[in-house]
Amino acid sequence: MPPPATVSVLVPAAGQGTRLGRGPKAFVRVGGRTLLEWVLAAFAWADEVRVALPPGVSPPPAAANVRFVPGGAERQESVARLLEGAGGDVVLVHDAARPFVVPAVVDRLLVAVAGSGAAVPVVPLPDTLIEPEEGRYGPALDRSRYALVQTPQAFFREVLAEAHQLARAEGRTATDEAQLVQALGYPVELVPGDRRMFKVTFPEDLALAEALARVWEERPE
Repeated sequence: MPPPATVSVLVPAAGQGTRLGRGPKAFVRVGGRTLLEWVLAAFAWADEVRVALPPGVSPPPAAANVRFVPGGAERQESVARLLEGAGGDVVLVHDAARPFVVPAVVDRLLVAVAGSGAAVPVVPLPDTLIEPEEGRYGPALDRSRYALVQTPQAFFREVLAEAHQLARAEGRTATDEAQLVQALGYPVELVPGDRRMFKVTFPEDLALAEALARVWEERPE
Protein backbone atom coordinates (compact mmCIF):
# COMPACT_ATOMS: atom_id res chain seq x y z
CA MET A 1 0.00 0.00 0.00
CA PRO A 2 1.45 3.41 -0.91
CA PRO A 3 2.29 5.94 1.78
CA PRO A 4 -0.16 8.78 2.47
CA ALA A 5 -0.27 11.78 0.17
CA THR A 6 0.89 14.33 2.75
CA VAL A 7 2.58 14.03 6.16
CA SER A 8 2.76 16.52 9.01
CA VAL A 9 5.32 15.87 11.74
CA LEU A 10 4.37 17.25 15.16
CA VAL A 11 7.22 17.74 17.63
CA PRO A 12 6.30 18.68 21.21
CA ALA A 13 9.56 20.33 22.34
CA ALA A 14 8.35 22.54 25.18
CA GLY A 15 9.62 20.35 28.03
CA GLN A 16 11.93 21.92 30.60
CA GLY A 17 14.12 18.82 30.96
CA THR A 18 13.89 18.73 34.76
CA ARG A 19 15.26 15.19 35.12
CA LEU A 20 18.10 15.91 32.75
CA GLY A 21 19.02 19.14 34.51
CA ARG A 22 20.36 20.95 31.43
CA GLY A 23 17.58 23.44 30.73
CA PRO A 24 14.98 22.99 27.97
CA LYS A 25 15.69 19.50 26.67
CA ALA A 26 15.21 20.27 22.98
CA PHE A 27 18.25 22.58 23.07
CA VAL A 28 20.65 20.19 24.80
CA ARG A 29 23.55 19.46 22.46
CA VAL A 30 24.64 15.97 21.40
CA GLY A 31 27.28 15.33 18.78
CA GLY A 32 27.50 19.00 17.88
CA ARG A 33 23.74 19.43 17.35
CA THR A 34 20.82 20.17 19.61
CA LEU A 35 18.34 17.33 20.07
CA LEU A 36 15.83 19.39 18.08
CA GLU A 37 18.29 19.83 15.20
CA TRP A 38 18.72 16.05 15.01
CA VAL A 39 14.96 15.62 14.79
CA LEU A 40 14.46 18.34 12.18
CA ALA A 41 17.17 16.80 10.01
CA ALA A 42 15.53 13.38 10.27
CA PHE A 43 12.17 14.72 9.08
CA ALA A 44 13.40 17.13 6.42
CA TRP A 45 11.48 15.06 3.84
CA ALA A 46 8.06 15.75 5.43
CA ASP A 47 5.51 18.10 3.88
CA GLU A 48 5.54 20.12 7.08
CA VAL A 49 7.11 19.95 10.53
CA ARG A 50 5.41 21.78 13.39
CA VAL A 51 7.33 22.32 16.64
CA ALA A 52 6.03 23.45 20.03
CA LEU A 53 8.68 25.45 21.91
CA PRO A 54 8.82 26.56 25.55
CA PRO A 55 6.99 29.89 25.98
CA GLY A 56 9.33 32.83 25.50
CA VAL A 57 11.99 30.84 23.61
CA SER A 58 12.94 32.30 20.24
CA PRO A 59 12.62 29.90 17.31
CA PRO A 60 15.95 28.67 15.93
CA PRO A 61 16.81 28.92 12.22
CA ALA A 62 14.99 26.20 10.31
CA ALA A 63 13.95 25.04 6.85
CA ALA A 64 10.97 26.52 5.03
CA ASN A 65 8.73 23.57 5.89
CA VAL A 66 9.17 24.08 9.66
CA ARG A 67 6.71 26.09 11.77
CA PHE A 68 7.00 26.96 15.46
CA VAL A 69 4.21 27.53 18.00
CA PRO A 70 4.24 28.24 21.75
CA GLY A 71 3.94 25.00 23.68
CA GLY A 72 1.54 24.24 26.51
CA ALA A 73 2.17 23.44 30.15
CA GLU A 74 1.92 19.71 29.40
CA ARG A 75 2.86 17.55 26.43
CA GLN A 76 -0.75 16.77 25.55
CA GLU A 77 -1.59 20.47 25.33
CA SER A 78 1.43 21.10 23.10
CA VAL A 79 0.38 18.35 20.70
CA ALA A 80 -3.17 19.70 20.61
CA ARG A 81 -1.84 23.14 19.62
CA LEU A 82 0.36 21.63 16.93
CA LEU A 83 -2.52 19.57 15.59
CA GLU A 84 -4.78 22.61 15.17
CA GLY A 85 -2.75 23.94 12.26
CA ALA A 86 -1.56 20.68 10.74
CA GLY A 87 -2.55 20.02 7.15
CA GLY A 88 -1.23 16.53 6.46
CA ASP A 89 -3.41 13.51 5.74
CA VAL A 90 -1.31 11.72 8.35
CA VAL A 91 0.46 13.13 11.38
CA LEU A 92 3.59 11.71 12.97
CA VAL A 93 3.98 12.76 16.61
CA HIS A 94 7.61 12.56 17.68
CA ASP A 95 9.43 13.36 20.93
CA ALA A 96 12.15 15.97 20.58
CA ALA A 97 14.08 13.92 23.13
CA ARG A 98 14.49 11.05 20.61
CA PRO A 99 17.21 12.45 18.34
CA PHE A 100 17.95 9.26 16.38
CA VAL A 101 15.19 8.41 13.92
CA VAL A 102 15.58 5.16 11.98
CA PRO A 103 14.07 5.56 8.48
CA ALA A 104 13.05 1.90 8.28
CA VAL A 105 10.82 2.35 11.32
CA VAL A 106 9.19 5.43 9.77
CA ASP A 107 8.63 3.48 6.55
CA ARG A 108 6.91 0.70 8.50
CA LEU A 109 4.70 3.24 10.25
CA LEU A 110 3.63 4.93 7.03
CA VAL A 111 2.65 1.63 5.46
CA ALA A 112 0.78 0.53 8.58
CA VAL A 113 -1.09 3.79 9.12
CA ALA A 114 -2.24 3.87 5.50
CA GLY A 115 -4.15 0.66 6.18
CA SER A 116 -5.18 1.02 9.81
CA GLY A 117 -5.29 4.75 10.61
CA ALA A 118 -3.15 4.44 13.74
CA ALA A 119 0.24 2.80 14.31
CA VAL A 120 3.05 3.00 16.87
CA PRO A 121 6.51 1.42 17.14
CA VAL A 122 7.35 -0.86 20.06
CA VAL A 123 10.37 -2.82 21.25
CA PRO A 124 10.41 -5.84 23.61
CA LEU A 125 11.65 -5.58 27.18
CA PRO A 126 15.17 -7.04 27.46
CA ASP A 127 15.41 -7.13 31.27
CA THR A 128 13.67 -8.94 34.10
CA LEU A 129 10.57 -6.99 35.09
CA ILE A 130 9.45 -6.88 38.73
CA GLU A 131 6.89 -5.11 40.88
CA PRO A 132 8.90 -3.65 43.80
CA GLU A 133 7.46 -4.04 47.28
CA GLU A 134 8.54 -1.34 49.74
CA GLY A 135 12.04 -1.13 48.30
CA ARG A 136 12.48 -4.88 48.05
CA TYR A 137 12.39 -7.40 45.23
CA GLY A 138 8.75 -8.09 44.42
CA PRO A 139 6.91 -10.46 42.08
CA ALA A 140 8.50 -11.00 38.67
CA LEU A 141 6.21 -10.19 35.77
CA ASP A 142 6.06 -11.99 32.44
CA ARG A 143 8.04 -9.57 30.29
CA SER A 144 6.85 -11.28 27.09
CA ARG A 145 3.44 -9.72 27.75
CA TYR A 146 4.80 -6.17 27.70
CA ALA A 147 6.51 -3.81 25.25
CA LEU A 148 8.13 -0.37 25.33
CA VAL A 149 6.37 2.24 23.20
CA GLN A 150 8.43 4.65 21.09
CA THR A 151 7.80 7.59 18.80
CA PRO A 152 7.06 8.69 16.14
CA GLN A 153 3.44 7.59 16.42
CA ALA A 154 1.36 7.77 13.25
CA PHE A 155 -2.33 8.61 12.88
CA PHE A 156 -4.88 9.84 10.39
CA ARG A 157 -5.09 13.52 11.27
CA GLU A 158 -8.88 13.42 11.71
CA VAL A 159 -8.65 10.46 14.09
CA LEU A 160 -6.10 12.14 16.33
CA ALA A 161 -8.06 15.40 16.30
CA GLU A 162 -11.19 13.56 17.45
CA ALA A 163 -9.20 11.80 20.17
CA HIS A 164 -7.90 15.10 21.52
CA GLN A 165 -11.36 16.65 21.43
CA LEU A 166 -12.79 13.76 23.45
CA ALA A 167 -9.95 13.88 25.97
CA ARG A 168 -10.43 17.61 26.42
CA ALA A 169 -14.18 17.20 26.91
CA GLU A 170 -13.65 14.46 29.50
CA GLY A 171 -10.73 16.17 31.24
CA ARG A 172 -8.57 13.12 30.60
CA THR A 173 -4.79 13.09 30.16
CA ALA A 174 -2.39 10.48 28.80
CA THR A 175 1.34 10.09 28.31
CA ASP A 176 1.08 9.51 24.56
CA GLU A 177 -1.35 9.93 21.68
CA ALA A 178 -2.00 6.21 21.23
CA GLN A 179 -3.80 6.12 24.58
CA LEU A 180 -6.09 8.94 23.48
CA VAL A 181 -6.87 7.23 20.18
CA GLN A 182 -7.47 3.91 21.93
CA ALA A 183 -10.01 5.65 24.18
CA LEU A 184 -12.10 6.27 21.03
CA GLY A 185 -12.35 2.52 20.60
CA TYR A 186 -10.00 2.85 17.64
CA PRO A 187 -7.43 0.03 17.24
CA VAL A 188 -3.77 1.02 17.23
CA GLU A 189 -1.47 -1.21 15.18
CA LEU A 190 2.01 -2.09 16.47
CA VAL A 191 5.12 -2.16 14.27
CA PRO A 192 8.69 -3.13 15.22
CA GLY A 193 10.64 -0.21 16.61
CA ASP A 194 14.40 0.17 17.08
CA ARG A 195 16.39 0.47 20.30
CA ARG A 196 18.52 3.24 18.80
CA MET A 197 15.46 5.44 18.97
CA PHE A 198 15.76 5.76 22.74
CA LYS A 199 14.56 8.78 24.69
CA VAL A 200 17.16 11.06 26.28
CA THR A 201 15.71 11.46 29.77
CA PHE A 202 18.41 11.05 32.41
CA PRO A 203 21.99 12.43 32.56
CA GLU A 204 23.48 9.00 31.78
CA ASP A 205 21.48 8.91 28.54
CA LEU A 206 23.63 11.75 27.20
CA ALA A 207 26.72 9.54 27.24
CA LEU A 208 24.88 6.93 25.16
CA ALA A 209 23.63 9.59 22.78
CA GLU A 210 27.12 11.06 22.33
CA ALA A 211 28.51 7.61 21.53
CA LEU A 212 25.76 6.89 19.00
CA ALA A 213 26.12 10.32 17.39
CA ARG A 214 29.75 9.54 16.53
CA VAL A 215 28.74 6.59 14.35
CA TRP A 216 25.34 7.77 13.14
CA GLU A 217 24.63 8.13 9.44
CA GLU A 218 21.88 10.17 7.82
CA ARG A 219 20.06 7.03 6.71
CA PRO A 220 21.02 4.10 8.95
CA GLU A 221 19.61 0.72 8.08
